[in-house]
Amino acid sequence: MPRAQRLARLLAHLQDPQSVARFQRLCGVDEPPGWAGARRRTGDLHHHHHHHHHHDEEEEKERREAAGGGGGGDAAPNGQKPGRSSGPGAAEPRARGPRRNSLTEEEAAEGGMHGVRNWLLYYLFCLGTELGNELFYITFFPFWIWNLDALVGRRLVVIWVVVMYVGQCTKDIVRWPRPASPPVVKLELFYNSEYSMPSTHAMSGTAIPLSLVLLTYGRWQYPLVYGLILAACWCSLVCLSRIYMGMHSILDIIAGFLYAIAILAVFYPFVDLIDTFNQTHQYAPLIIISFHLALGIFSFTLDTWSTSRGDTAEILGSGAGIACGAHVTRSLGLMLDPAPEKLPFAFPPASGALLGKAILRILLGMVFVLMMRVAMKRVTIPLACKISGIPGDDVRKARQHMEVELPYRYVTYGMVGFSITFLVPFLFVVIGLS
Repeated sequence: MPRAQRLARLLAHLQDPQSVARFQRLCGVDEPPGWAGARRRTGDLHHHHHHHHHHDEEEEKERREAAGGGGGGDAAPNGQKPGRSSGPGAAEPRARGPRRNSLTEEEAAEGGMHGVRNWLLYYLFCLGTELGNELFYITFFPFWIWNLDALVGRRLVVIWVVVMYVGQCTKDIVRWPRPASPPVVKLELFYNSEYSMPSTHAMSGTAIPLSLVLLTYGRWQYPLVYGLILAACWCSLVCLSRIYMGMHSILDIIAGFLYAIAILAVFYPFVDLIDTFNQTHQYAPLIIISFHLALGIFSFTLDTWSTSRGDTAEILGSGAGIACGAHVTRSLGLMLDPAPEKLPFAFPPASGALLGKAILRILLGMVFVLMMRVAMKRVTIPLACKISGIPGDDVRKARQHMEVELPYRYVTYGMVGFSITFLVPFLFVVIGLS
């Protein structure tokens, strides 16, 4: 067999949703009971492909009904077919519905209750998938900036913005759908309206821990092997969690991992230069805001609306806000980087006072950041609707317009980022927590 043909077969196998389904069954995720009949009917359709087209349509209708979607429902986006099951699995697993997205309301299309037999793996992989979600980012980056090392935190954000932006745009260029359901059980629907290739969770789950090691080794005193073990565990957990959740094929994950490595290899040598420019150049804030906004407008032109449009604007806004806030903080002398002769840092001995101060910083800081987020959301969405002339009665539909979603996400998360690197550190100085 020619090498190209073998490679094509391998790639087809890695993209096959059956491979994802097998991994899910191995990890204790049971398919809804009606799916067995759907697979039999699908097999019959394939075996009798020479039958009359009308007969094929009847079989297809029966297959959809077996999956629980009824005879008249359309297929949901990204390969997901409507389905609902209420009966228990063979091993009497506890029923679990898919994670929901309030903006797209995609749970209405799936809505199924799926049996999870291994709850340890379920919660472990939920943790893994959260390592690529907003809740993690909005606590992890501030924790580094406020409590550990602001320089490392800023540069992690620069890398994160580049990796995620390139990944999201690549998805909208390649336009591969999510793994088909059935046979894949969708345990998460939050990002189901996005395309699949490459996995941006795998990209961030590779880039962030590797960058953390690259940025901290030699700057902080710790054995390199510890950092490499942490990076390997972090990356593996995130990547496997996306297959477990039914959101990505194995090929999506491998591509995301390799893509992140390639981006780091090209971009990492420029991170120090970019961070220095953001901190010191006289016109850095104007250039940062304009450049990030231009990238956001470009990303909105790549494809029809999906949740990735808002996520991209959110990432760019956060990056711009953090960079601008760091510029102002340095200009005012609020939070200066330590002198090079003080390197490498040693981790201070743990104490109640140190731990209490760190917890107090993160609690007060996060309350401030979340209040800023809520306040900006209340202001920007109605204002964007008024300026653009889009009805604001249905916020979910209004946000599907670039004229609303882009300014809302960009301005709101720009202010969130600005709060993280300027307003909150300023607050800490005022109350004596710096």
